[in-house]
Amino acid sequence: MFVLACFIGYMVVWNVKPALHTPLMSVTNAVSSIIAIGALVQIAPDLSTISTDLSRPNEWIRWLSVGAIALATINMFGGFAVTRRMLEMFRK
Repeated sequence: MFVLACFIGYMVVWNVKPALHTPLMSVTNAVSSIIAIGALVQIAPDLSTISTDLSRPNEWIRWLSVGAIALATINMFGGFAVTRRMLEMFRK
């Protein structure tokens, strides 16, 4: 399934017309921001119940969340940089 998803993703992204590139990057930035928010929620202590035990998540969950935040942040800023370059190309 993973290989099939990679192939389909590759074919979809490389067959996008240049005029649709900027909206596509906006959607991927939105998905990355949702991933970053989900990772931040995983790192935060459980505040849904009122208790004195505000323990942190397991160590491996914390490191996975930190990695997800780092990768999503790189993807978001890279997407904004590419979008800015594409918009500058359309202005010329």
